Amino acid sequence: MISFGILAGLLMVGVVLRRKVKWIQRLFLPASVVGGLIGLLVWQWLRYSDISVNPTLTAGWSALPGLLINVVFAALFMGERVPKIKTVWKSCSRQLAYGQLVAWGQYAVGCLMVLVLLSPWFGLPDVYAGIMPVGFEGGHGTAGGMAPVFDSLGFPEMKDMALAAATFGILGAIIMGMALVNWAIRRGLVASHAPASLAERRPVGTLTISGDIVGALSLQLAFVGLAILLGWVFKESLLMIASSLPGRWGELMASFPMFPLCMLGGVIVQLFCDAFDRSKLICRGLMLQLQNAALDFLVVAAIATIQLDVVAAGWVPLVILVVGGLLWNFFCLRVIAPRVFNDAWFERAIAELGQSMGVTATGLLLLRTVDPDCETEAASAFASKQLLHEPFMGGGLWTGLAIPLLALWGGWSVLGITLGVMFLWSLFLFIMQRKRSAHGV
Repeated sequence: MISFGILAGLLMVGVVLRRKVKWIQRLFLPASVVGGLIGLLVWQWLRYSDISVNPTLTAGWSALPGLLINVVFAALFMGERVPKIKTVWKSCSRQLAYGQLVAWGQYAVGCLMVLVLLSPWFGLPDVYAGIMPVGFEGGHGTAGGMAPVFDSLGFPEMKDMALAAATFGILGAIIMGMALVNWAIRRGLVASHAPASLAERRPVGTLTISGDIVGALSLQLAFVGLAILLGWVFKESLLMIASSLPGRWGELMASFPMFPLCMLGGVIVQLFCDAFDRSKLICRGLMLQLQNAALDFLVVAAIATIQLDVVAAGWVPLVILVVGGLLWNFFCLRVIAPRVFNDAWFERAIAELGQSMGVTATGLLLLRTVDPDCETEAASAFASKQLLHEPFMGGGLWTGLAIPLLALWGGWSVLGITLGVMFLWSLFLFIMQRKRSAHGV
């Protein structure tokens, strides 16, 4: 409990600094990131000043990200009726294709840079190619949650690298994103813009059951627990199936993380409630609060426990990878986006830039800066696209598979997969553009 109290204290310090310090406000850094960085600096100072620290003060911090990431992903789609795939596809197919192209491209860039440059120069293993995309597309939550996967594959230091990449990513998304926003405003590429509000008060949830039966928040947590249980059942079932197959499938599934399967468990729970729960017991607002609480404490614990000596020892290849990721995202926005979107191309692309280098909230923040009143279709397309994008990228099924595949199959195999998928999405966008041009739209 002492370690949890200190973790909560770091989060509160982050909240105070986020509200009071102007330059932190201008960077739009989440309080959890600020608190985690403060904890990292304090713990590193204590470590190198030879001051004796009671290990109970940080007990459980290193294991917390791997546990809380299951809560975050289990609650991802719970609380809202699961729409038909056809409906979602119709409203966001072009946005989805662009987002997928950006995300898969990060893995391709990572593989190319490691295979051609970083492995010959620094002797890095192929699994290093996943560090930048896991940190960028996945964010701090996914980077911290992947720690058990890195440990099982024999690369525990990669967790610290991925968290460092996530920190560079979110800073890059905000700094580069705001610079591009100002450039677009000066060029007249956006219809309207306004600064995002620092404070907003609104109801966060609805009581869905009488308090004399069970607490409303306790009920939501029970639904999340059920989704996580289903995720565990899926993981054990896949392990049993994979162990009976020839080759290294058993080894691959043993290193596959559980949180994407918890997300599938949440979808199944929601589908069941859509069909049989007439009382609508799942509240989306309260589910978001559980998800946000888990993510906040996950990020604080993950950043505060980064081993800076590990990052410092490999900072040069890390910076090279991060720069490669920044250049790829910039290329997508400036070159690809204007050619694939016929309306509000900048609004659509800036949302993807923020999401693919930080978190979904970063993308929404940048989008809100250029389209505060949702005058374009960018916000609805971006939100709908997440329903089909998240199950695979940004902590989804491919994120869980990519690191084990890099370790077991090698970088060239994963590069071939990523380039093949990118070709298919590019072909889809080309066909869509031709059809629209043929109809004179």
